[in-house]
Amino acid sequence: MSTDSEQGTGGDGVVARTPAGGLRTEVSVNGHSFVADEPVALGGTDAGPTPLDYLAAAVGSCTAITVRMYANRKGWPLDDVRVTMRHGRVAGAAPAASYRLEKDVEFVGDLTDEQRERLHAIADRCPVKLAVERGIPIIPVPAADASVE
Repeated sequence: MSTDSEQGTGGDGVVARTPAGGLRTEVSVNGHSFVADEPVALGGTDAGPTPLDYLAAAVGSCTAITVRMYANRKGWPLDDVRVTMRHGRVAGAAPAASYRLEKDVEFVGDLTDEQRERLHAIADRCPVKLAVERGIPIIPVPAADASVE
């Protein structure tokens, strides 16, 4: 299966490494680098957001970008889009349904009620949100492991 490099990450894609046996993970994407980690209580060093924080951030930022692009195209007076994401586990839920994201979207600007309603509909069409809701197949690709000497 090939991927569309215009829509994907291109190059080496997303590379995540956990050197030195800790949970602190160095991530690189298209020349950008960041750290993911877990809280101390879970064995991490709290050196960065958790992977689930990044998932919530991906949905939140995609939502804001999608709304901004639409409002700009329409020439609407949208001064700011504020997307607040919360995430956590659902007590007592089956493992497959034990995680949830909550999203609150606020529009700042001199918008009509109809424009606000339309922007809320557009916010629900963010590609990352749709991909998460529909499920994304993750295909294991055999890789040559580095030999340990």
